[in-house]
Amino acid sequence: MSKRILILPGDGIGPEVTGSAIELLSFLQSFFSLDLTFKIEDVGGTAFDKTGYPLPIKTLEEAKKSDAILFGAVGGPQWESLDWDKRPEQALLGLRKELGLFANLRPAFLFNELASASPIKKEIIDNLNILIVRELTGGIYFGEPRGINSSSNPPNAFNTMIYDKNEIERIGRVAFESAMKRNKKLCSVDKANVLEVSKFWREIISNLSKDYPEVELTHQLADNTAMQLVLDPNQFDVIVSSNLFGDILSDIAATLTGSIGMLPSASLNSSSQGMYEPCHGSAPDIAGKNLANPLAMILSLAMAFRYSLNNNQVANIIEESIKNFISKGLRTHDIASDATFLRTDQVAPKLIDIIEEISSAR
Repeated sequence: MSKRILILPGDGIGPEVTGSAIELLSFLQSFFSLDLTFKIEDVGGTAFDKTGYPLPIKTLEEAKKSDAILFGAVGGPQWESLDWDKRPEQALLGLRKELGLFANLRPAFLFNELASASPIKKEIIDNLNILIVRELTGGIYFGEPRGINSSSNPPNAFNTMIYDKNEIERIGRVAFESAMKRNKKLCSVDKANVLEVSKFWREIISNLSKDYPEVELTHQLADNTAMQLVLDPNQFDVIVSSNLFGDILSDIAATLTGSIGMLPSASLNSSSQGMYEPCHGSAPDIAGKNLANPLAMILSLAMAFRYSLNNNQVANIIEESIKNFISKGLRTHDIASDATFLRTDQVAPKLIDIIEEISSAR
């Protein structure tokens, strides 16, 4: 059966980086005779300007019918004054909720050739390869009740952090299974010293570990993990955490690599349907200047082939081509050490050339 990919360019540099992914995807479709179709729809601020909604019904319906969704970026200063429910970022939350995308996989890895771009000393950061598994549809971002009491004296605001056993077990199994495929080390992150919900989280994860005796399970408090990611990141293999802590820790891990423009992510549901997006934002300061690094978007495409499209061969060759790209000394604006760099629209053609070289050598 033909696989369906929905492409949502969004705002800022989103259309530029997804444009590179589309160029590469079109080549791969022909080169490997892939049975897939892809469609492009609006999302975020661009969608709001056209329809009055950041996540139009048409876009959501197409997303529900797709095996994989490539998501560029949303947001920009021109939409910051909108009511909360109209903001471009609501499209992301809506897609996660409507598709049940509960598991966010955020790899943080370093190409050693780019170690000089990291703010961390080379001897600390060499060979970095971490996977952060973040619970994405529960916790304080979605908990009820929530609100602002403007009429109380003094005014106050409140949110609710809540997790049930099924939610914790579900994300825990994703993390344990991921650890089984890597170095069999899992660190569960919480604040069990002060939060009841974290005590419960730790209890459920500990019980779940009995099903995975080969995996070495440790627990850390979130504030300590933030510090350890900077002091000794290579102590970690897989990290699992709640929505809030995972949001913070994955951004810290991303900065270790020197460029967030290199890092992909995947958000999966229980049917392996996934949304794939670069970790960077919409970067309005460089939008339209042909300076954006599309490699994170292209690595997100590789993750889509691996997790939702069941094609490890294509995923592997995309990843191999990017390793070759870096080893050849090719650089985009954000990782260049001098004035010599490739512009956004020059990256996909280079990768296509490399894939053809790799394939002809086999």
